[in-house]
Amino acid sequence: MPELPEVEALRDFLTEHLVGHEIVRVLPVAISVLKTYDPPLTALEGHEVTAVHRHGKFLDLETAGGPRLVTHLARAGWLHWKDRLPSGMPRPGKGPLALRVALETGEGFDLTEAGTQKRLAVYVVQDPQQVPGIARLGPDPLADDFDEARLAALLKGERRQLKGALRDQSLIAGVGNAYSDEILHAAKMSPFKPTSSLTPEDITTLFQALRSTLTDALSRTRGLAAARLKSEKKSGLRVHGRTGAPCPVCGDTIRDVSFADSSLQYCPTCQTAGKPLADRRMSRLLK
Repeated sequence: MPELPEVEALRDFLTEHLVGHEIVRVLPVAISVLKTYDPPLTALEGHEVTAVHRHGKFLDLETAGGPRLVTHLARAGWLHWKDRLPSGMPRPGKGPLALRVALETGEGFDLTEAGTQKRLAVYVVQDPQQVPGIARLGPDPLADDFDEARLAALLKGERRQLKGALRDQSLIAGVGNAYSDEILHAAKMSPFKPTSSLTPEDITTLFQALRSTLTDALSRTRGLAAARLKSEKKSGLRVHGRTGAPCPVCGDTIRDVSFADSSLQYCPTCQTAGKPLADRRMSRLLK
């Protein structure tokens, strides 16, 4: 799933390639991705793109005098830039293509989604706050006003595991499964650590890990073409998706905990005092 660093890199890429150009055609291929119907997709046509924004994991294309095109790529969605779009109308079917946006230059992009769980979402709205997922977003962890005090205030009173808190978009916007694993590894904290047990020193450590993990990822993705972002994300991860590999910090074997539709990865030596995490049904450390 694209998370804050990849979506921010896509925002930069689209700013360079879209701003100042006119949308001449928006072609829905998989109607299921369209979550709004008024204004229609055709309301975007004939309008110039004036800015591209990011809200958490959402991309927001602003147009002059027209509505906005907002999308969430979900777990298996992606954006493919085309220097020259194929001629003719794309055919609905079982392929991954979900939406095509064409510019007056003949350039444009496709939104695709792999797999059978179709969660890619597209909205046409006058105000991004009309998108429910955006309206409920918490603060952006890379915002100038996001500091240790803000993080402490957000976690105060929370009664849950740290991994879940970091992934909660209404608490902190943009962090998903992969970067929450990376942040916790950098902070040397268990994903099952209760938020209620965090000390002021823990907050400092967690804040530094949060900011450094995301800014490092951003630095690796800056200036990359959209097609290269997935591979760059994977190559930069130290624990997530690396079950069975040696930890790059201590050399211990990276382990995982599997859930119904996801999994987490961690290093026992770095994060759980050498103890393996319990089965997901127990949701606590084995002692």
